[in-house]
Amino acid sequence: MSSLAIAEKYNTSFKQLKFHPNFINVCQSKYRRESLYQLATKMKPKLPDSAPSTAKPWHSLEIEKALAVQKSNPDTGLTSKQTSELLHEYGANELQEFGGRKPLSILIDQFTNIMLVMLMAVAVVSAILDLRSGDFPKDAIAISFIVILNGLLGFVQESRAEKALAALKRLSSPRVRVLRDSKIFELPAKELVPGDIVFLETGMQIAADGRLLEAQNLQVMEAALTGEAEAVHKDSTLHLPEDASLGDRINMVYQGTEVVQGRAKMLVTATGMQTELGKIAALLQSVEAQPTPLQQRMSQLANVLVTSSLALVAVVIIGGIVRTGSFQHFDQLLKVSLSMAVAVVPEGLPAVITVTLAIGTQRMVRHQALIRKLPAVETLGSVTTICSDKTGTLTQNKMVVQQINVSSNSIRVTGDGYAPTGTFELSTSNQDKNIKSIEPKDYPELEQLLFACVLCNDAVLQKKHSEWEILGDPTEGALLSVAGKAGMQQAKLLNQFTRIAEFPFSSERKRMSVICQRRQTELTQILSAQEEYQAPDSQLIMFTKGSPELILELCTSDYVGTKSSFALNDEKRAYILEQNNQMASQGLRVLGFAYKPLDTTVPTTLLDEKTTERELIWIGLVGMLDAPRPEAKAAVAQCQQAGIRPVMITGDHQLTAQAIAYDLGIAKPGDLILSGQELEKLSAPELEQQVNQVSIYARVSPEHKLRIVEALKNQGKLVAMTGDGVNDAPALKQANIGVAMGITGTDVSKEASDMVLLDDNFATIIRAIEEGRVVYDNIRRFIKYILGSNIGEVLTVAAASLIGLGETPLSPLQILWMNLVTDGLPALALAMESPEPDVMNRPPYNPHESIFARGLGFYIIRIGIILGLITIALMEWAYNYTQQSGDPERWKTMVFTTLCLAQMGHALAIRSNTQLTIQLNPFSNPYLLAAISLTTVLQLMLIYVAPLRSFFNTHLLSLPELGICIGCSALVFVWIELEKLFIKHFRQERKITYKV
Repeated sequence: MSSLAIAEKYNTSFKQLKFHPNFINVCQSKYRRESLYQLATKMKPKLPDSAPSTAKPWHSLEIEKALAVQKSNPDTGLTSKQTSELLHEYGANELQEFGGRKPLSILIDQFTNIMLVMLMAVAVVSAILDLRSGDFPKDAIAISFIVILNGLLGFVQESRAEKALAALKRLSSPRVRVLRDSKIFELPAKELVPGDIVFLETGMQIAADGRLLEAQNLQVMEAALTGEAEAVHKDSTLHLPEDASLGDRINMVYQGTEVVQGRAKMLVTATGMQTELGKIAALLQSVEAQPTPLQQRMSQLANVLVTSSLALVAVVIIGGIVRTGSFQHFDQLLKVSLSMAVAVVPEGLPAVITVTLAIGTQRMVRHQALIRKLPAVETLGSVTTICSDKTGTLTQNKMVVQQINVSSNSIRVTGDGYAPTGTFELSTSNQDKNIKSIEPKDYPELEQLLFACVLCNDAVLQKKHSEWEILGDPTEGALLSVAGKAGMQQAKLLNQFTRIAEFPFSSERKRMSVICQRRQTELTQILSAQEEYQAPDSQLIMFTKGSPELILELCTSDYVGTKSSFALNDEKRAYILEQNNQMASQGLRVLGFAYKPLDTTVPTTLLDEKTTERELIWIGLVGMLDAPRPEAKAAVAQCQQAGIRPVMITGDHQLTAQAIAYDLGIAKPGDLILSGQELEKLSAPELEQQVNQVSIYARVSPEHKLRIVEALKNQGKLVAMTGDGVNDAPALKQANIGVAMGITGTDVSKEASDMVLLDDNFATIIRAIEEGRVVYDNIRRFIKYILGSNIGEVLTVAAASLIGLGETPLSPLQILWMNLVTDGLPALALAMESPEPDVMNRPPYNPHESIFARGLGFYIIRIGIILGLITIALMEWAYNYTQQSGDPERWKTMVFTTLCLAQMGHALAIRSNTQLTIQLNPFSNPYLLAAISLTTVLQLMLIYVAPLRSFFNTHLLSLPELGICIGCSALVFVWIELEKLFIKHFRQERKITYKV
């Protein structure tokens, strides 16, 4: 049976099939990466015949039809028998957890790392050899300690418990009011079943998905699911097209959202994992974590190092056997090979990288970026695409009035946020340069409109801790703010006028009217006399605001100032509608305003909306927008300069998204824009073909965000995805870097993310990316340092056997000392180097590049060979020199000391690839000077402190012998400095030749 047939059999759409619980279990299996068609086909035997339907387009059904499908009665509710059967069929109204790695599995995985496996083998062989010869196996113990330490370090990094599902579960309402057996009960939310009749009130969290049966002035905050900042006005009477997006289903409510106003009765249509929240939980848990670029590069590095070491071990053993012609010295050759194996593995590298990433996180916190997962620090430096949410990240998450149109005048309003400060600018033509600042008091039409903004308003604008904030609807807050910019204070006007009646907003009426009466007191007379702006002189006046088209239909005249009005003719009506359309096309939310003086002789109790809301006087239009952050435009420009492409992905309307994107420079007119409905029609290959040309995605759902991120990744992009809502969590987890909002973000999004923006600011991402690039540059710097030294060690150990010295100059314990201390401390200090000047003026490095790319591999081999040749020459001389003395083993200590001190010079020289060390400020990185000094002292202590000398098997050196070691080690520093001079000269020659 085909997948489409399976979907049809269970009355579930192909798209929704993947949310079936059994399908989720299959997704967690080996078939995870197969196509939906293949999965649906393979899961056929797993689907029960009684699989409940989850794909009915409830928003497209009329109320009676929805009730009939659910076999529910709106007056009596379900019976006890029905609820019992449905609870058994559908299960509890809870989110289910599946998959995930156990802590023991994570711990075991740490010891499957190829480098640790090799070290474990070395420890076992070393212990056997030491026990056979009667020696204490201190080398084996030291190696085992390092293996365990590295394993535990990796375990700590990976074993953070996944808390995203727990955060999702907290969105479920603990108690609900439900109608059953003709009685109203208060029950735990987990006992809800499809078909239940539930009552909703202001402040409640909705506990299941449902079709509205009744709704009185219901507003629901759905930002967690749709990303929209404004509360949604719900209408139970509508039935919508089947392809209506989640944000447009105004006859439905969803689990995890919140009622902010009104009350309603709903029919439960989905519970548990079948809800929209449950689908997000399924997506979240089915997303498989991908290794970061740094983790991929470290795996590649481990493979190269282990392969190289095994090849060298084979060469040493086979060469030794061939040279001696027997297996007589096999144990000695094996010890040499063990030393080589330890030398080739940079045991201190994992710790150095971890500390370096931790240092990066501390720097980022100072820039308001909290890193939750250490590898994300380096990954940020490789980001090529930023998929950013609009609301709150690129914008202020505050509605701000941008434009006003009154009496044929178009007025721009400036100012940020809700602060009642800004200017009014009159456009005298369509060119932005032809504008002039105006005073609202000089324009009676504008003055009258601003009075309406204050009086026809239920919000409160207040200042708290130096910040202006809104209590109430953000749209109404924007109206108070724009009036405040003109000097109209809400408190003063409310002292002059009192509201005596109102006709509230509803989704059917799409308007709100208030009737205000002038107060007749001595105080109000004083206030009126002191008021710079003259309030309306009518004793009884009605102000109306709402949909411009509907308000205009109720108007018969147009206010033109000086308390006069002209009849509205067809030409003026067409002009007003044209201005409305123009403002809407810019992504503005437009409100129309009107007023009407009322007869004071008519009792207000006799006023009704049908007779009163007619023959109104048109005042004007107000267009508002969630304005871009002031710093966002510069951040987008810097992002593009750094070779990173910003993409806007939002649940908001296409026009709104387009206006913000154009303003910020994310997109330009003519660029391709995709809506969620259009994206739904594209196959995966078609989306991948378009994804590099699309900079704006509007009205998207969680599945769409996942598809966009996956398509970008399939195109080789390294993607950072921002988000704050529950709906963003799966995409945050799927992206290479998930970036959650710290202020407006939900717990779910934060737990699914790699980084949290403490200030919800897009510019913070750019600063974090800069820090990530610095971290990656420093990681490459100390990898060059560590591996160059390691190759020198390996060549030295190998040469001792091949030139016939008879034994290895370095024990595994001494090599561990070099790799952990004399390499580790300076490497940590190198991680504190300052950024290169052009760090944000270049494109990101290819996230798939090898760790050895851009000359790093050649540098490691070249410097390793130079270090090895210098040490081998010293070793040959020292061996012959010490054989004639009373302590013939001193040559080993001279080799050991030379290798350690040579690395100090290497650390000094590697600070810059182009500048000589003498040109650098020696105190710009005091940590490096401290690390070199400390390491040198520790190395000398191993020679001149008796207990340490005994433990590490070193020997006393005379001052001339120590001087020879220092002189030979300095040659590495000199060589690297001479290389810089040669490269600099070579580049200058090429420039001169090119100019000629």
